[in-house]
Amino acid sequence: MNKPQTLKGFRDFLPQEARKREYVIDILKGVFQLYGFEPLETPALEYEEILMGKYGEEGNKLMYRFEDNGKRRVALRYDQTVPLARVVAQYGQELPSPFRRYQIQPVWRAENTQRGRYREFLQCDIDITGVDSPLADAEIIACALTGVQKLGFEKLTMNINDRMLFEGIDSTYLTVIDKLPKIGEEAAKQELVERGMEDTEVDAFLAKFSQMIPSENLEKLFEYLEKMGFVKDKDFTFNPLVVRGLDYYTSTIFELVDSENPSLSLAGGGRYDNLIGIFAGSTIPATGLAFGFDRLIETMEAKSLFPKDINAATPQVLVSIFSPEFSEESVKVSSRLRKSRINTELYPDETVKMEKQLKYADKRGIQYVVIIGPEEVKNNQVTVKDLQSGEQKTLDQEELLRQFT
Repeated sequence: MNKPQTLKGFRDFLPQEARKREYVIDILKGVFQLYGFEPLETPALEYEEILMGKYGEEGNKLMYRFEDNGKRRVALRYDQTVPLARVVAQYGQELPSPFRRYQIQPVWRAENTQRGRYREFLQCDIDITGVDSPLADAEIIACALTGVQKLGFEKLTMNINDRMLFEGIDSTYLTVIDKLPKIGEEAAKQELVERGMEDTEVDAFLAKFSQMIPSENLEKLFEYLEKMGFVKDKDFTFNPLVVRGLDYYTSTIFELVDSENPSLSLAGGGRYDNLIGIFAGSTIPATGLAFGFDRLIETMEAKSLFPKDINAATPQVLVSIFSPEFSEESVKVSSRLRKSRINTELYPDETVKMEKQLKYADKRGIQYVVIIGPEEVKNNQVTVKDLQSGEQKTLDQEELLRQFT
């Protein structure tokens, strides 16, 4: 049998990596709750008809769709916005309006895998439904900016645009504009021609975007953001090249980028005032944003934004088992340490020699090993070995607790 491995585009997260993910999630959750957002979870599977046709041609191609054992056509969650729209339509009067929710769950897309792109990945979403106001958009953007600032980012900018400015422009060509910052102007010109635009029209078409000015809606949004303490052209800016590829956006759109690397998008979203109405039968305005969680992690690693003690959740102490006859003493000591809120691991095998237990602690990154042998039991003491310095000392039980608190 070949060595087992994960499917292409899917990943395992070993403890060291999982801790980084938990660290980011905990900070973002705290910020989401600070802004009044409530948690929501939805199923991994939806009826295919719920998701199909909501993301454009590319979304339909990348969606995982299949027939389940009950002969139902189903699809894996492609994003968290369409499921939210279904929830708001389904539960109607049970939810407050406006409804603020955050959602942190995996989504699945049959992507061509590359750095920062996977087939299963985590999304962190915040949305406000039931309000047609630039103040709601400002709340979403402010929450996102606060979140990344809490994570340690200093040079991120929210690029903001209004799709109403694109009225009369063929969506086939807008898709190219959305990619322009990533592929460059020459490649964009070539693709526009490939999509049917005449050579003589390309320069004038691109010039339209450099001449655009913020809509009245955006001017009001910018005023709100400034009142919230964010700085125009630093924390946020008008960018007419922001298009956002998903079909359901209706007006305000935004994308969070690294100002040192504008092609790197870390979050994106916008206003989608018609999507919920597809399910509800009436117009329910909404606005929201999703973080690219994996890109956040990778960019934080590249910028050394994770704390040096990110693995502090690793037990501080390993309580060893000197020999089977003293195992009960080790159990009692480990319990006392845990009751004092000291992260403690009790070695779970009475038959393993001390040398192997010490090697295990070292591999786990545990600094201290508590040893309770015959002399220690006789004197109601413990021996503490520091694996970093190699020093060890004998303490009574009370001194042991003070050692780690």
